[in-house]
Amino acid sequence: MTERILIIGAAGQIGSELCIELRSLYGTENVIASDINLLNEDLVKAGPFEIIDAKNFDQIKDCVEKHHIDTVYLLAAMLSATAERLPQQAWDLNIDSLFHVLNLAKDGIIKKVFWPSSIAVFGPSTPKINTPQNSIMEPTTVYGISKQAGERWCEYYHKRYNVDVRSLRYPGIISYKTSPGGGTTDYAIDIFHKAISDNHYNCFLEADCTLPMMYMDDAVAAAIQLMKADGEKLRIRSSYNLSAVSFSPSQLAAVISKHIPNFSIDYNPDFRQRIAESWPDSIDDTVARKDWGWQHAYDLETIATLMLNGISKMYNNQQTF
Repeated sequence: MTERILIIGAAGQIGSELCIELRSLYGTENVIASDINLLNEDLVKAGPFEIIDAKNFDQIKDCVEKHHIDTVYLLAAMLSATAERLPQQAWDLNIDSLFHVLNLAKDGIIKKVFWPSSIAVFGPSTPKINTPQNSIMEPTTVYGISKQAGERWCEYYHKRYNVDVRSLRYPGIISYKTSPGGGTTDYAIDIFHKAISDNHYNCFLEADCTLPMMYMDDAVAAAIQLMKADGEKLRIRSSYNLSAVSFSPSQLAAVISKHIPNFSIDYNPDFRQRIAESWPDSIDDTVARKDWGWQHAYDLETIATLMLNGISKMYNNQQTF
């Protein structure tokens, strides 16, 4: 029997591209996209769509029952930089929505849940190089605190109620198909836009601030691969470390300069630098690779070429990189 899937927060950075891939695998009619409004016209017109406030349990439950949903991908969240400005709203959205979905699974109304965590669960006391799966977690941001709490609740619901919940600690996600969404790592998207439009970027992080990153196609593939994996082989029900590449703004700028020789960059760190400093430089995802065969496909050079070519087309620039 084909899975019936609901994506909550489908208009977001990951959700919009995950929706396309899931529909190619399971059929458009079997993947219901949802978000809080109708602003993403392409998504609304592409297949089944419902308006859902992720904080509203009844709206989620009604949609699940209406469409006979058995699998939910909960992607609605307030990201790091935005959450620092709106801490209470961020906590309410990030945690209430998770409880709603976990409780639907506990009651047997849905069978399987995907919920993304983040490297933001780590903090200044965490080992920064090759951060292990099990490590010190003392997050210093609202986003990180909510994700760490969410991980604990996921593990609790699995152990206490046998809920089949699966999660990944995503690094920064890079894609040219969606706009930056309020995350600290979103500089790695905006820099490509500014390189094409202005040949210059004003970076809000320091030149040598190294962070773990991942191309969107890898992020989508990882979620789907984890959800397809044999549950008996999954040892982690809080959230799996996930890794691909790590780089700093200066390293990324150097790669861009190979394609755009007159590209320049200035560094003017703001409050997001403090957020970035609390996160790891690199992640050890050995457990994910062992448990369910995770392998990333995109390195920095490939990512840069794909981003420059994709954004160039958006600006009606005929140049190929």
